[in-house]
Amino acid sequence: MEPQITPEYIKQLVYSILPEVLAQYQQEKGKDFYLNPLLERLIRLEEELKALRIEMNLRFEALKQESDTKFEAINARFEALIKDMNTKFEALIKEINTRFEAQKKESDAKFEAMNARFEALDKRLNFLQWLIGIGFAFLAGLITLLNFFK
Repeated sequence: MEPQITPEYIKQLVYSILPEVLAQYQQEKGKDFYLNPLLERLIRLEEELKALRIEMNLRFEALKQESDTKFEAINARFEALIKDMNTKFEALIKEINTRFEAQKKESDAKFEAMNARFEALDKRLNFLQWLIGIGFAFLAGLITLLNFFK
């Protein structure tokens, strides 16, 4: 009589044969039998590390793009500030130049007036010098004539 093939029969058959097969496999493969779970764990660990590296690179790129946009905004503000400062500086330079030109014209006018005064004073002093010289010459001549006729 042939045993009936039922799930219980197959289960008993597998349990009876499995220890022998595992023992034989362990002898053939040796330490590799116990290293398989460790290798699988190591492979999973490497995959997780690779995934972490990829995620970190993505975050770094996102931060870099964010900082680049902030840097561009700061550059734009800085350039606008420089342009504003340049226009204010140019306006200040123009104002200073106009003031300087006005002061130069004013001082030139004052020097012209002073020069005219000095020329008038020079003419007066020149006239007085001649008048005094002629007066002394006349008095000297008069005194000489009086002494001569005495």
